[in-house]
Amino acid sequence: MIEKQSLEQEKAFLVGVIQPGMTEEIVHEHLDELELLADTAGAEIAGRITQRISKVNPATFIGKGKAEQLLNQAKELKVTLIIFDDELSPAQIKNYHKISEKVKVLDRSGLILDIFQKHAQTKEACTQVDLAYLQYLLPRLTRQWTHLERQMGGIGTRAGMGETQIEIDRRLIRTRISKLKKELIKIEKERSIQSYRRQSEFRVSLVGYTNAGKSTLFKALTGSDVYIQNQLFATLDTTVRQLNLNNSHPILLSDTVGFIRKLPHSLVASFKSTLKEVLEADLILVILDISSSQIADHIQTIKDILKEIGAHEIPQIHVLNKVDLISDRNMIKKQQRLFQNPITISAQQHLRLSELQSRILKKMEENFLTVDLEFPYDQGKAIAKAQEGVEVLKREYDDTSMKLRIRGSRTRINQILALEN
Repeated sequence: MIEKQSLEQEKAFLVGVIQPGMTEEIVHEHLDELELLADTAGAEIAGRITQRISKVNPATFIGKGKAEQLLNQAKELKVTLIIFDDELSPAQIKNYHKISEKVKVLDRSGLILDIFQKHAQTKEACTQVDLAYLQYLLPRLTRQWTHLERQMGGIGTRAGMGETQIEIDRRLIRTRISKLKKELIKIEKERSIQSYRRQSEFRVSLVGYTNAGKSTLFKALTGSDVYIQNQLFATLDTTVRQLNLNNSHPILLSDTVGFIRKLPHSLVASFKSTLKEVLEADLILVILDISSSQIADHIQTIKDILKEIGAHEIPQIHVLNKVDLISDRNMIKKQQRLFQNPITISAQQHLRLSELQSRILKKMEENFLTVDLEFPYDQGKAIAKAQEGVEVLKREYDDTSMKLRIRGSRTRINQILALEN
C-alpha cells in the first residue's frame, strides 16, 4: 500500500457547474453529496459556489475570469483546497496551479480515490486502490501536474504525493502499475478457487448506493459483527457470511463496496475481483435509501455500474431501506412507484425482514432444478461428485448403472450435467 500521511483538516470550497439540461436544484443536491465526500476525507467546508456555463471551457472548465475570481475568493477566506463536482482534465488542473500556487484544485474522482485510500485495510483493497490511484496519477504526471513538484500534502495527496511522490517518474509508475496488475491476477485466481468451492450454494449479493444501509442489513440478516458507520465508503472489502433461511440448502450473502455517482472508471476496473462476487451471484439485492430525494439518480447509477461489470441480467429484488425515516405515507408510495415490486424495510429497526427473507427463498426455489441422471458404476468419482451440494431425492441401482434424481441450484446442476457427458 502506498504510504498514507497524517493530515490536518483543510478548508475547502466546493464548486458545482450548471451545464445545459441541468437545474440549479440538481446541482445543489449533487453538492450536498460532494460535501459528505469532502467531510469523509477530512475537509472543513468553507462554502460552495455554482456556475452556469453553456459549454465546458477546455482550459479551466468554467472560464478564465470565473476561475481567477474563484481562486481570489479562496485566498481571502484562507481556503487551501477547491473541489469540483466534475472530473477535470490534467491540463485544467495544471492551469489552475499556474494561476495560483497556494490553492490546490481537486476533482471529484481525485476526492473519491483519496477516501478509498483512507479506508482500504486488507491487502486486496489496498492493491486495488493503489492501482486505481496510479492510473489516475499517470496522465497528470505526463502533463506535468505541477503541484506534485511543490511538496503539497493533504487531501488529494494522501498517497505520498508530497515529498516522496516528487521522485516518482512515469517509468516507475508504469512499473508499479504492472506489478499491481500481476498481484491482482493472483488475487483473482485465489477468489476463483474460493468461488468454485461455493458454487453449490445459492449466492445472494447486496449492492447499493453508498450509505444506503447495506452493512446494517447484512448484519441484521446474518447476525455478523461487521463494521457499521454512518460514513461514505466505510467498507471496501467484500464480506461473505452464511444465511440460514433453509436447512436443505445453504445461502451465502455477500456485502461489497457501495456505488456512487461518477465513480472513477479506474476504480471500477481495479475492483474487478471484488465486484466479481456480484457478477457470480444468483440473486442481487439492490439496496436503496427510500428517504433520499435522489433515489431515481441512485438507481440509475447502480444500473450503469451493474451493466459495466456485466451483472445487469442477474435476477434482482429492489429493497427500499430506511422507511422508518419517513412519516409521510404518500411519499413512501411515490418512491415505491419508481420500482417494480419493491420491498420496503428498515434494517435498523428490523422491520419487514421476514418478508424479505421469504422473497429470497422464493427466488432460490425458482433457481433450483430437478434432474434425473444415470452413471455406469465404473464412474465412481462422478457418482460421488453428483451428490455433492445437492438434495438427493432418489437413488436406484440396476446391473450396470446407478440412477439419481437430484435437486439443486441451476449453477450446480449445470456442473453435474457436464460430468455426465
